[in-house]
Amino acid sequence: MIKSTHKAFADNILFALNIFIIVLLLAGDHLVIPRWLQPVGRMHPLILHFPIVLLILAMLMEFFRFRSTFSGEKLYQDFATLLLLLGALFSAITAIMGLFLAREPGYEGSDVEWHKWFGVSIVFVSSLIYWARSKPWYSLSLARSGSIATVAFLFVAGHYGASVTHGDDFLLAPVMNNSRKLVPIDQALVYRDVVQPIFDTKCIGCHNESKLKGGLMLIDEKSILKGGKDGKLIVPGQPQVSLLLQRIHLPEEEKKHMPPVGKPQLTHAEMAVLFQWVKENADFKEKVTDLPLSDSLRLASTSFLKPAEESDEQYNFSAADEKTIKKLGNNYRVINQLAQGSPALSVDIYNKAAYNPKVLEDLAPIKKQIVALNVDKMPVKDAELKIIAQFENLRTLNLDFTDITGSTLNNLSSLKCLRSLSLAGDKLTTQALASLHSFKSLKEVTVWNTGLNAGDIAKLQSANKNVEFIQGFKDNGKPMKLIPPQLKNTAFVFKKPVELIISNPIKGTDIRYTTDGKDPDSVNSPVYKPGIIISDNITIKARSYKTGWYGSDVVTNAFYKDSLWPDSVSLVKPVNERYSADGAHTIIDGELGGMNFGNNKWLGTQQDMEFMLYFKNPVTPHALTLNCLKMIGSQIFLPTEIEVWGGTDAQHMRPMGSLTTATQKKGEPDIAMGLNCKLRGGAPVTCLRVVAKPIYKLPDWHPAKGKPSWVFVDEVLVN
Repeated sequence: MIKSTHKAFADNILFALNIFIIVLLLAGDHLVIPRWLQPVGRMHPLILHFPIVLLILAMLMEFFRFRSTFSGEKLYQDFATLLLLLGALFSAITAIMGLFLAREPGYEGSDVEWHKWFGVSIVFVSSLIYWARSKPWYSLSLARSGSIATVAFLFVAGHYGASVTHGDDFLLAPVMNNSRKLVPIDQALVYRDVVQPIFDTKCIGCHNESKLKGGLMLIDEKSILKGGKDGKLIVPGQPQVSLLLQRIHLPEEEKKHMPPVGKPQLTHAEMAVLFQWVKENADFKEKVTDLPLSDSLRLASTSFLKPAEESDEQYNFSAADEKTIKKLGNNYRVINQLAQGSPALSVDIYNKAAYNPKVLEDLAPIKKQIVALNVDKMPVKDAELKIIAQFENLRTLNLDFTDITGSTLNNLSSLKCLRSLSLAGDKLTTQALASLHSFKSLKEVTVWNTGLNAGDIAKLQSANKNVEFIQGFKDNGKPMKLIPPQLKNTAFVFKKPVELIISNPIKGTDIRYTTDGKDPDSVNSPVYKPGIIISDNITIKARSYKTGWYGSDVVTNAFYKDSLWPDSVSLVKPVNERYSADGAHTIIDGELGGMNFGNNKWLGTQQDMEFMLYFKNPVTPHALTLNCLKMIGSQIFLPTEIEVWGGTDAQHMRPMGSLTTATQKKGEPDIAMGLNCKLRGGAPVTCLRVVAKPIYKLPDWHPAKGKPSWVFVDEVLVN
C-alpha cells in the first residue's frame, strides 16, 4: 500500500519531528518564536481533530490486529500501518504547532501544562508503537496496552484542551445546576453575594489558578485588582477605562468579547451590577444596606438577593420590550431591571465627553418604565429637565454635580411619583427651590455643597414640612472620604516648561502635593496653588484634605522633559505583534501609555528591545530616559539593563552610557516609571542606539519561572 521509498521518507520525517519536539521541550523557554511562525502555531486548533480521528481508528485496528481473522490479512495490516503512520505524523505536527502557540501571551496555568504533556505523550507513544509493531518481540499485550494508553491520552489531552479554550466547566455546564441560594438583603455584601457569584458562573472557568487565560485570575480581591496581561481589569471609580466593562460590552462577534462565544453570556442585569460596582469604587467589604435606598448599585443588586419581607411596590404599567431595552443600553447608558419580574427600570448615564441631550431623548420608548434616573456629574442643563419630566413614573432622580441652576426645577413638579431628588454639588439659591412645595410625593432632597447655608435650609424645611433636607453625607456617623484631586494637564511629555493644574470639585478642599516620592500629608506637605511651573522630569503625588472629611486617595502623575526630540526612529529588532502599537513611532509620540499595556500605546517584547533614534542636526545628549512598565504578576519586569550607544551613523557607534536596575522581587507594586540613564559627553552624535534587556529566565517564585520576562516601553526622552 505504501511504496518502500515513500515509507522510508515518512519514517525519517517522523523521527525528525520527534527530535524537534524534544528540542522544543528542553529549550523552548529560551527560544523566541519569530513573528512569521506565529500563524503556524495558531493553526493548532485547526488541524488537531485530524490526527485524533486517525489515531482512534489506528488504535482500534491495532487492538484487534493479532486476531486470527486479521493477522494474516495483508490489506488489514497495511491499512493499519498507514493509519498509524499518518496519525503519528499529524499528531507530531499538531504538537509542534501547540508548542509554538503556547509561547504567546495568555497561555499559562496548570491546564496548559497538562494539555502540553499529554499532547506530546500521544506523539511519543504512537511513534513508539509504529516503530515497535514490526519487531518480533511485539506482542498482543503490548499492542492492546499501547492502544488503550494512546486513546486514554487522547481523551485526557482533549479534556484539558477544552478547559484551556472554553473553561473548566465547558463539558458539564449545560446540565449542572448553577442556581445559588439567595442571600437576604440585610445580610448581603455587594461583592461576596452579588459580584462574586457572577464571576463564579460566567468567568472563573477561564480565569482561575489552573487556567490563567490572559494571565488573569478572578478568585479573590488581590487577583482581581492585579489584572492580567492586558492591564488592569478594573479601575475603581472609572468604568469608562476599566477593561472588564469594555470587554463585556463588545459585540459577541468581536474576538475580545467576554465571555467568549459558546460560553453562557452575561445578562443585562449582571452587566449593570458590574458597571455600578466599578463606578462606586469596587468596594469588596461594603454591605448592600450601607448604600442609600436610591443608590444605583443597591437598586441593581436587589434582583440578585432575597427580597425584604414587606411586599414590593406594585406598578400600574407593563414591562418594556426586551429588544428595546437591549437596543437602548450601551457603554455609556446602563439600563437594568429594578427587581426580578418587575417592569420598573433604573437608568444610569456616565461618560461626560459622550453626553448630550439626545442621550435622554432616546429613552422616550421606555419613559413609562423608568423609575430611577442617575445623571450625576453629567453636564445636564436646565433645559433638559423638560425631557426628564416626561418620565412620568420617576421615583428617584440624581442630579448631583450637574450644570443646572434650578431655574427650571418647577418642570419636575409634574412628576407625581417623585420621592427622592438629589442636587448635591449644584449651585442653587432658595429662590430656585421655592417650587418644591408643589412636588406632591417628594420625601427627600439632598442639598449638600449647593451654596445654601444653614439658615437657607431652615427656611426651606419650614416651607416643606414633609420633606427631609439632607445637608451632608451619612455613613453610620463616619466622615466621608474626599474624592481624589483631578489633574487637568493634558500632556505629560513637554519641551517647554508647563504649569501644573490640579483641582477638586469639593469647595474648601486643600490639595497637598510632594515631588520626592513620599505620600503627601496634611501638615508638612506644601499646599497646591496655581502658578507652579514644571521644567524638568518630576513625579507629582497629590491628595485632597478638608476638615471633617477623610483625606482622599493619593494620585500620582509623572512629567517628562524631552528637549532633544528625535526626528525619526526605527526598530532594530521586531517587537511582539500583539504589542506593536503604532510601531517605532510609539516611543517618540509624546503620549504615555498609563497602566494598561493592552491599549496600543506600549511596545512589548520578550527579547532585547533595540531601536535607533536619528537627529537631522548633531546633538550632545546628557541623559536618556526610558519610560517602562512593571507588573510582576503579568510577567512584565523593568529591563535588567539599558545600554545606549551613539555616533554619526549606525556603523560607527561608541558606548555612551548604561544602567542596571535592582533585582525585582515578588509582590512589588505595579508602576510605570522612567529609567534615567546618564550619558557621557564627547563629540556630537546624529544617532543613538538603545538596547533594553529583559530577564532571560524568570526566578522560581514566579508562575512563569524559567521563561523570559516582558519588557514594555512607551516613550524615550533625550535631554
